Amino acid sequence: MSDIEIAQAANKRPIMALAAERYGIANEHLEPYGHYKAKVSLDYINSLQGKPDGKLVLVTAISPTPAGEGKTTTTVGLGDALNRIGRKTIICLREPSLGPCFGVKGGAAGGGYAQVVPMEDINLHFTGDFHAIGAAHNLLSALIDNHINHGNALDLDPRLIAWKRVVDMNDRALRKITIGLGGTANGYVREDGYDITVASEVMAIFCLATSLQDLKERLGDIVIGYTTTGRKPVRARDLKAHGAMAALLKDAIKPNLVQTLENNLAFVHGGPFANIAHGCNSVSATRAALKLADYVVTEAGFGADLGAEKFIDIKCRKAGLAPRAAVLVATVRALKYHGGVKKENLSTENLQALEQGLVNLERHYRNITEHYGLPCVVSINHFTHDTDAEIDLIVKKVQALGGRAVIARHWAHGGAGAEELARVVADVVDANTVPHRYVYDEDAPLWDKISAIATRIYGAAGISADAKVRAQLNELNASYGKLPICMAKTQMSFSTDAGALGAPSGHTVTIREVRLAAGAGFIVAIAGDMMTMPGLPKVPAAENIDVDAHGNITGLF
Repeated sequence: MSDIEIAQAANKRPIMALAAERYGIANEHLEPYGHYKAKVSLDYINSLQGKPDGKLVLVTAISPTPAGEGKTTTTVGLGDALNRIGRKTIICLREPSLGPCFGVKGGAAGGGYAQVVPMEDINLHFTGDFHAIGAAHNLLSALIDNHINHGNALDLDPRLIAWKRVVDMNDRALRKITIGLGGTANGYVREDGYDITVASEVMAIFCLATSLQDLKERLGDIVIGYTTTGRKPVRARDLKAHGAMAALLKDAIKPNLVQTLENNLAFVHGGPFANIAHGCNSVSATRAALKLADYVVTEAGFGADLGAEKFIDIKCRKAGLAPRAAVLVATVRALKYHGGVKKENLSTENLQALEQGLVNLERHYRNITEHYGLPCVVSINHFTHDTDAEIDLIVKKVQALGGRAVIARHWAHGGAGAEELARVVADVVDANTVPHRYVYDEDAPLWDKISAIATRIYGAAGISADAKVRAQLNELNASYGKLPICMAKTQMSFSTDAGALGAPSGHTVTIREVRLAAGAGFIVAIAGDMMTMPGLPKVPAAENIDVDAHGNITGLF
């Protein structure tokens, strides 16, 4: 069966009963959205603060390929498997964006028999969080232009406005637009543009905020632009926008609770991309899970050079989280792709290409163990055409690195197919008492932080930027020098060239633009030709999605 058919046939439990029975969460602390989704109250999460934390496990992956890796599927399968072997576990995932769902990537609720459900709801409108985030962002956009139209008392320079608009859809035509056309009644004519909602600073703030009050304060800190005289920053609170923005988000900030196919609880909350944002689910959901379970399995987007680095250097640094181990997901197919095999030939055994592609896994593994300071287990996500010789080659390669690789069949068999992986991960987690490490020091200059990521994690020889970007970084250092860096870079390669597979080294990472995200508390460095508004492919996934007369959705994956 297809993923959506498996999800539609699932034996789901009412979420209120499941939460009470398995985790002792009383109904009064939950706000149901239908039978199988609920939001958890922030007051209840705050009441758990005195409880000890569970053990946090990060699931990451090799550099993604069109062949697929299965990071979310592995997160779900590992969580189910840990529960099967008697370890009380909750998983934490991000909410999917409509952009890739209708574009090329598809949904993000797992796959096969390792999924979170209700799958269609999660992949589409879910509990409305993304719509609320988009509305809050665009409210600020509207207030900016309204303020200029009515006299511009704050002396905001229309040429220096740093706040775009957003929409949760891949729409390249909106990257650069002109607004205010049609006469003075329609406002001030200026250049503007759209980002995708998951790249919004509001999304990042939403995921890093620890309370409603913290959310409101961070929204007020957003720098929307600069004054005409003296280039002084103008913030959202100067427009008195942050209160209304927080009001739009007051329900969305409550974490969403759903379940896996095996009726284990899962938090699915927040959804920044990892190639253009920080790529992690909400701090509030992760903290709640750590208080409710003995083990928490979470994922960070794309490869370990992006999502895992930001998980460590941004989320863990800001939220005080202490991960105990990482799981690095790889597939035989993806590694052969990194070794130069075309997508249509990936089902044929090719040990030579696999050997060449393993350099990608090795780079990620060494980054995790040497730079992030985490013990790492490699999970080989099994595909039907994988051969014993190919699996054996990966296992021996990882052994030579001093690690352990485990084949996992959760896609076909659910939690039962990942029990060996669960036992290995649990042993590694229980044995580790060494704290993780950061890639760069908080006190390092911003340029040095960017350089550290590029040279230590990407294998680059160095970084470059034009004089304007260098001057901007020097200026930001004065007030924001302690902030971490959020790199926006292609997810397909360690370099800024999406076609450079394997483990390229000695390249230069060119920083095209830097953006201040003062509310989120980081600096975005845009590398190469990375876009913050994706486009649709030639044949979008939307062409295969449909709904019948009874409301049954097909083609969603």
